[in-house]
Amino acid sequence: MSSGENVLSPEYKKALENLLFQLADDDFLISFRGSEWLGLAPHIEEDVASSSISQDTMGHAAMFYTLLEDLGAGKADDLAHLREAQDRRNSVLAERVNGEGYYMETPKYDWAYAVVRNFFYTQAKKVKMDSLRQSNYKPLAETAVKVNMELYYHLLHWKTWFIQLLNSTEEAKRRMNEAIELVMKDFGDVFSYGDEKTAIDQSGLIASEDQLKEEWKSNMALPFECVAMKVPDLPEASAKNGRNGDHTEELASALTTLSEVYRLDPAAAW
Repeated sequence: MSSGENVLSPEYKKALENLLFQLADDDFLISFRGSEWLGLAPHIEEDVASSSISQDTMGHAAMFYTLLEDLGAGKADDLAHLREAQDRRNSVLAERVNGEGYYMETPKYDWAYAVVRNFFYTQAKKVKMDSLRQSNYKPLAETAVKVNMELYYHLLHWKTWFIQLLNSTEEAKRRMNEAIELVMKDFGDVFSYGDEKTAIDQSGLIASEDQLKEEWKSNMALPFECVAMKVPDLPEASAKNGRNGDHTEELASALTTLSEVYRLDPAAAW
């Protein structure tokens, strides 16, 4: 159904809301994990750059939550902060911790994992935004155009780190390869629409899961060629599919931290 029509059908609106929750929750969680690197990045320039990327990404989440608010799904701030873990539709990859320890105490984070996760995720997001620019829901298509303008720089940043580390020391290569294995274990639901697959496929909002996967692999071919490696096979969505509200304990812990201040004063601006 075109967004030019005044009334969205119930089926179309449900598919749209589900897709928006997936997009919003992904960015909300991945930006939070990025923010935990503040003060811990390899050097001060990277501290500034990666913090800026996390801030941009949280802004993208806010855009998607605002589209949901416009559809009557609830207040954007409430959607971001007050929903329980089982109601979230982010991929499992987005919620994973950065490593062992706690941010303010004894963080033992893995920069190789951060680079691989952010590069793979950002390329997946870029593929989705490219498709969404052609979405038949005009407000979503317009939002995708805005998001895409920043994604170019995000993607360039993480791709540069990816290639440099895999062309660096043997220790760096070992850690990067271990990170690739870890990321791919959780990558199965990144392109999944979960139980809403049929409805989203039929909505005309975005390309199919398979189309997005093929586009991702095509875009990843050159970076992997630069490090003399093959693009890993994309796994199928496992039983733990975040798009269906199936998450790890790591998500619940993240949400407790994310929503702590907002729950004290829900009237405050997010």
